[in-house]
Amino acid sequence: MDFLSPRFIILYVLLLFVLCVLLVHLRGRARLRFDRQLVDHSAIFAPYNLLMYAFSAVPARPILDRRGFPQLDLLQANWQTIRDEALALFDDGHIRAAEKHNDASFNSFFKQGWKRFYLKWYGEPLASAEALCPKTVALLRTIPGIKAAMFATLAPNSRLNPHRDPFAGSLRYHLGLITPNSRDCRIFVDGEEHAWGDGKDVVFDETYVHWVENKTDQTRVILFADVERPLRSRLMTAINHRVGAFMGKITASPNSDSGTEKTGFVNRMFAFNQRSRGRSRKFKRKYPKLFRAVKYIGMLVLLWVIFLAPWPFAR
Repeated sequence: MDFLSPRFIILYVLLLFVLCVLLVHLRGRARLRFDRQLVDHSAIFAPYNLLMYAFSAVPARPILDRRGFPQLDLLQANWQTIRDEALALFDDGHIRAAEKHNDASFNSFFKQGWKRFYLKWYGEPLASAEALCPKTVALLRTIPGIKAAMFATLAPNSRLNPHRDPFAGSLRYHLGLITPNSRDCRIFVDGEEHAWGDGKDVVFDETYVHWVENKTDQTRVILFADVERPLRSRLMTAINHRVGAFMGKITASPNSDSGTEKTGFVNRMFAFNQRSRGRSRKFKRKYPKLFRAVKYIGMLVLLWVIFLAPWPFAR
């Protein structure tokens, strides 16, 4: 038996990947079920995230000391200015869910009453943001470490279920703008609680399992931003910067469907997949037995190709 054959190499890579996912899974006290973690979108980045954790210049804690990020003082000092622009957007209906399934990053949140308006996304600010909230955009431009930012709302009496964000190259920043100022509107990060308040901010590691609840009758509005993770190596910082820029490019999502703002490759494929799934569901409802037969035949063919079929480059 040739243990260096292509099939065994694939097996080794799969086992290494599962090990990386397991290590991420064991990080922190709050965990998803491992079978869910294994297929969760956050698992894709497990090998890269372990590298980020190894070189991180901040402590491995769910909620970090805000004083360690003095560059964010400017945002907190101007929270009322930011709030006024967010309130105008909210009143005019600009903070909303993606209209054409072209925001894979937050698609599941939209179903639970969460909405957003992008200010910037791992690049230059969006044109709509520069036009509608120029003061907030100007503040963000002065802080290079902020890679992405948006206004995010959470509907009354709603909840976001436990989840991990996939990318450890950044940390998450929340600044309360319009909130109930109550512990009934809060986030838990690995079990640690932060209740949003007007002008109150927090920095946390979003790759820990976290969940959100708003048990009040008021909509919560915050400034939601990704801050580049400080690293102990210039090389790792440069790599992370490039990876973040690439990921931002392929996951870009517009604020509207006017066509003036770009949609990244991942979101274009996600929108196409959602349309395809819609057609697939219709086919399944109309021909349930044929649908199951095609699905299982496809799975058997895939297994045969991987483990039994002769490979042209096998030795």
